[in-house]
Amino acid sequence: MKLSEEKKKELEEIYQRFFNDEKIQKMKEIPMHRGSNCYEHSFKVAKLAIKRAMRHKRVLLEVVLVAAILHDYYLYDWRKDKKLLKRHGSNHPYLAALNAKRDFGVDEIIQKAIKSHMWPFNINEFPNSKEARIITLADKAVALREALTSKRHKNKHRERYLNKIKTLDEN
Repeated sequence: MKLSEEKKKELEEIYQRFFNDEKIQKMKEIPMHRGSNCYEHSFKVAKLAIKRAMRHKRVLLEVVLVAAILHDYYLYDWRKDKKLLKRHGSNHPYLAALNAKRDFGVDEIIQKAIKSHMWPFNINEFPNSKEARIITLADKAVALREALTSKRHKNKHRERYLNKIKTLDEN
């Protein structure tokens, strides 16, 4: 899909509005997948989702962008409370959708895309629209990349540590 300059400008304005919003900034305090935070993760998902959405016809790019940015707008650290830990995967999309509606007045289409981003983990919320499927797949891809990158980083440090031990043993 080729975008007009007007459409590019519109999407950039939406992106910047959320990027700089003080409520969205709170997402920086929420740890995400190993070494990432909710803010970084959500904007990575938004960038990938828009890139993928551009390959399709008749996709609402504004919906993709806003829902991707807000898909993890749940605003709590689930690792700190064992009650939250058990149900975080299935509950956080609903809370993110509620928060998005409360703080940004998003419509039902965006709320549904947010609620369904954890499919198939959340089996009751199938991503019925193209936009929701794009966000769901982008979220999985980014989460996997974050997890693998972190693991590689961890393994690199482990190798260095083991090499130091070897060196000490040889002396």
